Amino acid sequence: MANFSVQLIDLPDELLFIIFKKLNNVELLYSLMGINKRLDRILYDSIFTRRLTLIRSSSNRHIYPLRDEMLDRFCLEILPKIHHKIEWLTVESLSMERIFLVDDYSNLHQLGLLSIQWEGLERLFDAPNIDMKKKLDNLRCFSLISKNETFCYSQSIVPLLHRMSNLKRLDLYLIIDESKFIDGNCLNNDIINHLPRLNHFIFNIQSRIYEYNQTDIRSNEDIQITFKTFPNHKVISCVDFFPEQNFARCHYYSYPYTMENYDKISNNFPGGLFKCVREISLFDERPFQHEFFIKISEAFPFLQKLTLENFQSQNKKSDEDDQHLSIIEYSYLTELRLLDVHDDYIEQFLFHSKSVLPNNISLSVQYDFLKRVTNHFTREQTRINSAKIKHVFLAGPGQHHLSKDFYQYFPNLQSYCFSLIT
Repeated sequence: MANFSVQLIDLPDELLFIIFKKLNNVELLYSLMGINKRLDRILYDSIFTRRLTLIRSSSNRHIYPLRDEMLDRFCLEILPKIHHKIEWLTVESLSMERIFLVDDYSNLHQLGLLSIQWEGLERLFDAPNIDMKKKLDNLRCFSLISKNETFCYSQSIVPLLHRMSNLKRLDLYLIIDESKFIDGNCLNNDIINHLPRLNHFIFNIQSRIYEYNQTDIRSNEDIQITFKTFPNHKVISCVDFFPEQNFARCHYYSYPYTMENYDKISNNFPGGLFKCVREISLFDERPFQHEFFIKISEAFPFLQKLTLENFQSQNKKSDEDDQHLSIIEYSYLTELRLLDVHDDYIEQFLFHSKSVLPNNISLSVQYDFLKRVTNHFTREQTRINSAKIKHVFLAGPGQHHLSKDFYQYFPNLQSYCFSLIT
């Protein structure tokens, strides 16, 4: 960037604006702010400072903090100069405390909290120099997204939202652990009734109860009734019981669904069309039958990554049945994770009579299970789909010598790795 910046000095301001507008604001500020007064004057424009996303995201859509040197420079040099210009800020859990403590961001209108670790959020709330009663009147849009379970819905999240009385848009993606289901009535009483200007509420919430008494758990029909006062939304809900792990779950979301991932889908999945979703996980203590996977493929037509967890054998399978099954095509699938599964689900995806996998797919599987399902890498029914696998992650209790049959069975394999499990 240094050589690039020297060449930039010779360009007129109008051209610099055109060039800079095509670049990432965070990278731009990090690389060029402080080089000279002319560039600083341009970079201070609201076009480049109004909206900042201070996170990194990987190709698999995981969220990470900025690199240490970049975060240091923003917190020590850049944010102190432009905090009053920021109107839209997106941060993640590990770095948000440092970022928030730089200044009060007096003109902030939109705030996104992604990949939240609740311990960090609670620690931030308890910081002595933060007034937890101060109203956040400037905020118009707020997003709170976390894949981690939270035990602080009542004591932290609800009070935080009460401070944002002028919100017009709210996005919530939460997994809540409470002694009761957080349903539509709770959302009304805890949140909506305290946000009189709210006109756009997108949510995807899993409410979980551990060590439950099934006689005290309401049905899905009961849950649906609590959303009758949500006139601007179609709300989909699903109630599950998992006796082996001793928890009950109520999952509900506003539809159409806008997230890119859909987690812990069970046999009670209500269906629908989810064009935005690229990644899903499947989990149940009851077996998934072939018809379930047909439903999944139809609901998620652009699915790229699938993780499955189910140790229950399919109870509707035989060689004769396989001849009459509809073959499922996964046109966009790039990653398949089958580490915690019964052999039947490896067959479900590798049998060419059940599934058509795309080329260049990545497979994660326990080595001994794969060896057993493929009959020591000789089985014809699994050969066609195995030939499409380009990367394989093998898990097992020890290192294994990969035979000649293994390499012949996966002729297009470009890489593999072993991971020891005990």
